[in-house]
Amino acid sequence: VDPTSWVEDLGRERGVTAENGNFANISMGQGQEKRADDTIKRMSEVGGWIFLQNVHLMQTWLPTLDEKLETLSPHKDFRVFISAEPPPLPYMKNIPEGLLQSCICVANEPPSDLKANMTRAWATFSQSRIESSSKANTFKGCLFGLSFFHSVMLGRRRFGFQGWSRAYGFNMGDLRICSDVLESYLNRKTKVVPWQDLRYIFGEIMYGGHITDFFDRRTNNTYLSVIFNESLLKKAELAPKLQAPDANIWDYDAYVQLINKNLPQETPLIYGLHPNAEIGFLSSKAENLFETIMRLEVGSEDAGSGNSSASVLRETLADLTKRCPGSFNLIELADRAKQRILDADGPYTVVLIQECTRLNTLVESIAYTLDELQKGLNGQLNMSQGMEEMATCLEINQVPGRNPFHSCSWERLAWPSRKNLTTWFMDLLQRKAQLNDWSRSLVLPYSIWLPGLVNPTALLTAIKQVTSRKKKLPLDCMSLDTHVTRMTRAADALVHATYPEDGILVHGLLMEGARWTDEEESADHVYSVGGTACAGHL
Repeated sequence: VDPTSWVEDLGRERGVTAENGNFANISMGQGQEKRADDTIKRMSEVGGWIFLQNVHLMQTWLPTLDEKLETLSPHKDFRVFISAEPPPLPYMKNIPEGLLQSCICVANEPPSDLKANMTRAWATFSQSRIESSSKANTFKGCLFGLSFFHSVMLGRRRFGFQGWSRAYGFNMGDLRICSDVLESYLNRKTKVVPWQDLRYIFGEIMYGGHITDFFDRRTNNTYLSVIFNESLLKKAELAPKLQAPDANIWDYDAYVQLINKNLPQETPLIYGLHPNAEIGFLSSKAENLFETIMRLEVGSEDAGSGNSSASVLRETLADLTKRCPGSFNLIELADRAKQRILDADGPYTVVLIQECTRLNTLVESIAYTLDELQKGLNGQLNMSQGMEEMATCLEINQVPGRNPFHSCSWERLAWPSRKNLTTWFMDLLQRKAQLNDWSRSLVLPYSIWLPGLVNPTALLTAIKQVTSRKKKLPLDCMSLDTHVTRMTRAADALVHATYPEDGILVHGLLMEGARWTDEEESADHVYSVGGTACAGHL
């Protein structure tokens, strides 16, 4: 959420504005450090306000800001407002802890339900704003459609990766700018609403500017094509049981009543998702709740629980130490792979070496931290903050690093996962076993467990490289197709003991909310791809 307008409105109420010379708004970026330093010094002398936006972009300058604010002797009316985005990953930090502690921190996130988002979006406008347009009724109807689109874009985030591939930062600023663009287009001397132009600006520039994934962009544009078109002014159905009101009859307050009392019950269907998407959302919420309860329980001082926690910690530590796998001999592996890398399928060998290197880094970190914690518990070393954090994780069966405030992290060196420590460690052993088999022969397995790689994208790229060499085609013309074979188990690939003519066989992919047809059901639509019998295409 962009707080700029709120700070400006608060300053305006108190006579602090840029026109009066006692308010400055600086969007931080490269080359803005000197300007910010000079403005802070000037405002501290005259008692003005300064708003520094997006300070997370200036991580090397932030310690200087922290020191400067500590050493100032400012005017009693001097205020500094700063805004920043959270770090992209839990274990990262983008603002010095001292600066955070000296601030009054406010975290403002958009609500996750449709009604609250609609209420917030519609409250951005007013009857007077609508009447200022030369096409007031059209503007009013389009604003309602735009508010609904904005609410759907935000509400979809609650479904995690089923909603968007990442948590995009859609905010009220996007809605306001889109409404300004809409009003500007409608005020032109034309009788036709330029729907296509507006959809492009909203979908590709305003909201689309946040989006990095192709399929997310396609979803965004599909929402706009369904919601924001000429039928919006003709009582179109925006969602199941939600019809666009008649803008010629309804006024601003009537829309407010609709949002407060007559919105349909919120379900995944409103967002165009399968009803089962709600199960994933509720399961995620429940897991987060129980993880929080477990952390609080470990931190409590319940009488009689100390010995139990200590025994669990020592048993878990001993078990993990015993089962911790060894490292690969990368020097010996590189010597054996020298000739294989030059072969036609050499890119696969490069992927193998990269995966072994990544797993070595993780395994060595695990072995080192386990040994360090064991020595700390035995009194051979002083217990550090990292050791205590790791001990807490082992007690609650959590992968070290899952907590964003912990300095000891295995997760940072591993693959994305939400499993508990027990199943995560079993996963590690299976990944190590697959690489062991592959590294012995340096020959790609007949079917590879694709999710068992730390970086599966590297293997997908290697498939393109091998195929482009084989077919003598440019690499940038290569693309991937995924076909589902009639094999039902990974072991079936060993029975056939043949590679596809193009590409490779993989297993381990999962479907959620559906299943694939079995051998009998798929009998009517079997086809061959490079000599491999397939029964479907993804």
